[in-house]
Amino acid sequence: MEKTDISSMDMEELQNYMELLGEKPFRARQVYQWIHEKLADRFEQMSSLPAALRETLDEQCFLSGMKAVDVQISRLDGTRKYLFELRDGNVIESVLMRYHHGNSVCISSQAGCRMGCRFCASTIGGLKRNLTASEMLGQVYRIQKLTGERVSHVVVMGTGEPLDNYDQLLKFIRIISSRQGLNISQRNITVSTCGIVPNIRRLAEEKLQITLALSLHASSQDKRKQLMPVANRYELGEVLDACRFYFQQTGRRLTFEYSLVAGVNDSGEDARELAELVRDLHGHVNLIPVNPVKERSFVQPSRQAVEAFKNKLEKNGINVTIRREMGRDIDGACGQLRRSYLESESGSFKTSEHVSEGRTSERKEKL
Repeated sequence: MEKTDISSMDMEELQNYMELLGEKPFRARQVYQWIHEKLADRFEQMSSLPAALRETLDEQCFLSGMKAVDVQISRLDGTRKYLFELRDGNVIESVLMRYHHGNSVCISSQAGCRMGCRFCASTIGGLKRNLTASEMLGQVYRIQKLTGERVSHVVVMGTGEPLDNYDQLLKFIRIISSRQGLNISQRNITVSTCGIVPNIRRLAEEKLQITLALSLHASSQDKRKQLMPVANRYELGEVLDACRFYFQQTGRRLTFEYSLVAGVNDSGEDARELAELVRDLHGHVNLIPVNPVKERSFVQPSRQAVEAFKNKLEKNGINVTIRREMGRDIDGACGQLRRSYLESESGSFKTSEHVSEGRTSERKEKL
């Protein structure tokens, strides 16, 4: 018998499921709290439930059950990059970043990616499958349990295109921001997209209070097509119109992610064109010096070139920041750790149940 993914159920679905089991409605609230607030990863931990119900749930359902098979810890800033193994053997990446305003976790929404962006390691090897809501939640829950520290911000900007997994993404957002769960404010949740126009518009109509980040990376349609195959499907004008619609529907300021690649999109003319593109879009530009990937020939511009690009945007009235590089002494680029693992001949990684005991002091430790 195929078991039920109970961790992906919202409260209404869980209430319906408890009813099918002949249980009273309050049992749904108890189970939901155990999974999403107390972060139980075994049914036997749910001590407020009758033993018979725990046994039934164990027989018929499963919890996310992901385990950490590798972690890299930056000696520079304490950033932690986790490699999690899923129930079916697929592996995904998540990153914990510590800031003054709180702990932020960057999660994956897919195992692999089919978008094909030229500068990204995540897309090498293509898409394996979408993640379930419980697998997205599980990354946050597992990191919070391993570190013993509360996560206050979530960025859906790891491996995968979130809006290519729309329904599960939406369920993830609603559960992670639920008052009956971790209650992370939607204003502290950022979702990145390379520009899937129909789903940007769908998301706008949900009127959530999350931040939408568009992976722009080019100042013209032609240059965007060179870097991002999705541009062959959606014209830049269409994408920006969808962004305007998002702001109109939600009142939420957008972020425009722009990976700077030396000699490709970092010229003064690129800066001028970019300023023209986003001037009326109620957002800000986040400049990201590209993270070199061994399978690609792209390199970072010099620090002086990055500053010059930023100054040019500011002189044209654009709100702009340079992303702070976190964990640059580890496999920082999205998809690098996962790809290294998949390429390893031995694959002999042990599980990381001991991480919570504080033994991960090295920059990289095969656990």
